[in-house]
Amino acid sequence: MNRPQAAPGTAQVLRLRPPRHRVSPRAVIWWTTQAVLEVGAVVIPLGVAATVWGDARPWLLPSTGVVAASGLVYLLVMPRWRFRVHRWETTDHAVYTAQGWVNQEWRVAPMSRIQTVDIERGPLQQLFGLATVTVTTASAAGALRLAGLDRTVADDLVAQLTETTQATPGDAT
Repeated sequence: MNRPQAAPGTAQVLRLRPPRHRVSPRAVIWWTTQAVLEVGAVVIPLGVAATVWGDARPWLLPSTGVVAASGLVYLLVMPRWRFRVHRWETTDHAVYTAQGWVNQEWRVAPMSRIQTVDIERGPLQQLFGLATVTVTTASAAGALRLAGLDRTVADDLVAQLTETTQATPGDAT
């Protein structure tokens, strides 16, 4: 479908649409590893308490089982679901993101509204060769976070966004 083009000198209409690019497939492993650590931080102390606190065993063992079963479902579903939803794209005019797994969010940030572009690599992200790019805008909704990007893609994206925003007229306010 051909859409009418904006006349020269007028503002282009930005439409909310699904972004084209997926995050790195290694993001699934990263999210799974984070989930293992989170679930383990709850299940292990419960299991230890059930072992050493005999009087509490009747309610601690079932509680540990419920938490472990819920954690297993979380481990199996969340990373793959997030991978299906998380997408990103940049054009000369905007940055598009889609993210979430329970609450899903689509956002578009015009280049003229971008204030800063940051890159973050936590220890697990470094282990898996991933990075998170944060695009801070003049928006009450907050920054756009593109998590789970391949490190090289993230570095290139930061360079591209920096160049594009410097060339974009406006004061980002």
